[in-house]
Amino acid sequence: MPLTKGKKIMLSIGVVVAGIAALWYGLFGLKPYNLSTEQLAARYAYSMEQQVQLSLTELNPQSFDFTYQSFDGVRVNGRIHYPQDLTTITSPVPVLIGAHAMGRSQIRWWQDSFKDRATFEQTDKITAMALAKGYAVVAIDARHHGLRKDPNITVADIIDNLHWWGEREPYEHMLVDTVRDHRVLLDWLVQQPQLDSSKIKLAGDSMGAQISLLLAGVDSRIHSVAAIVPPYMNSTTAVVAPLNLMAGLADNQVWLFTADDDEYASIKQNQQLFDALPNADKKLFRFDSGHLLPADYVTKLEPWL
Repeated sequence: MPLTKGKKIMLSIGVVVAGIAALWYGLFGLKPYNLSTEQLAARYAYSMEQQVQLSLTELNPQSFDFTYQSFDGVRVNGRIHYPQDLTTITSPVPVLIGAHAMGRSQIRWWQDSFKDRATFEQTDKITAMALAKGYAVVAIDARHHGLRKDPNITVADIIDNLHWWGEREPYEHMLVDTVRDHRVLLDWLVQQPQLDSSKIKLAGDSMGAQISLLLAGVDSRIHSVAAIVPPYMNSTTAVVAPLNLMAGLADNQVWLFTADDDEYASIKQNQQLFDALPNADKKLFRFDSGHLLPADYVTKLEPWL
């Protein structure tokens, strides 16, 4: 059957659109790349000219806001909350480090809402549970988040430029440098007599879960991870893909919390991540939900703590 004029026009438009898409991908589409074990280690390495010092501001006898200078001279802010009055701690307590989601901030580990917006990820409830079990809880703002926002480039700009223009370096730097900020924080944590350096756990939601897996993959001072809905990453952003740092997780306990209708990771991709974990002490929890898990998922974390 011969094509009508209308069908010919539609076919021509389709060919043009396909050509534009192919041209865009050729120019800006993210391409996979590989890094050796040595190259990955070098990207997450850091050095400090002097011992890290936290500047502490007491909020109450149990809670302190702090700042410190990271490996590159940039100021990091965060908070540490002890399970009791700091002056009454007589033996070292375990530590939970919380890592927040993209677009959020460390305040979400302490409050059920911020600026009239609820903490739907329930991280404040994880903090309350950990404190009740005798943990000290600590969290910092990731780069480009919270008090560390850059007026010249927002997180939305970084993500748009990543997906539309193939500019992966700002996105990768945001995550790699946040991991390194945590490593500098660990330098301080393990030197505190009131904290048990052999019992440091790490929990993160979404981007925070990605950061948690990366940090545990490069730093042996982390021994246990709860990764809550980490986004799937492949080798188009190889340096921040947890799949490329699996070897470092071999001595960790890893609990993975996933959603079956997650727009950032499919069931298959979540299973691939879980299967790739090299450690024997691992668990997978699947929820029939989107990226935001049901509020009661937090109860599954109690045995982990």
